[in-house]
Amino acid sequence: MKAINVLGYSRNNEQFVVKTQNADVRISNNARFPELEGPNPFEYILAGLAGCINAVGQNVAAELGINLKSLQVEITGTVSQEERIGFNKIEIILKPSTDVSLKVLQTWLKLVQQKCPIYDNLVNPTPVELILFKEYNYAA
Repeated sequence: MKAINVLGYSRNNEQFVVKTQNADVRISNNARFPELEGPNPFEYILAGLAGCINAVGQNVAAELGINLKSLQVEITGTVSQEERIGFNKIEIILKPSTDVSLKVLQTWLKLVQQKCPIYDNLVNPTPVELILFKEYNYAA
């Protein structure tokens, strides 16, 4: 098993920044510095899913000997505050450019679906543990 860790922080209700292994990621708006605005959390989820589908799609194509000239991944998430907080539906449209048959593409799609870890996390329950840590100073 491999642990993946990110650390996010904000001060005084300023922009939230997440440090990943290789980058700093800015989330949502920054009223003081609009040029530093970033995507909202929903967009990051969809972008991560699209990136994962692309990477897995390219690998599966190589495994199957498919010459994948290009791959467009379009994802739309429907959010409603009424039924539940979060996505009510996510639609993924894949547009591969290749010369293989529809049957081969269907096999490719099935394998992409099976091998994409972010897709798996979204469609299957994943235990999430939320821990609160309250920092305080104790002066004796």
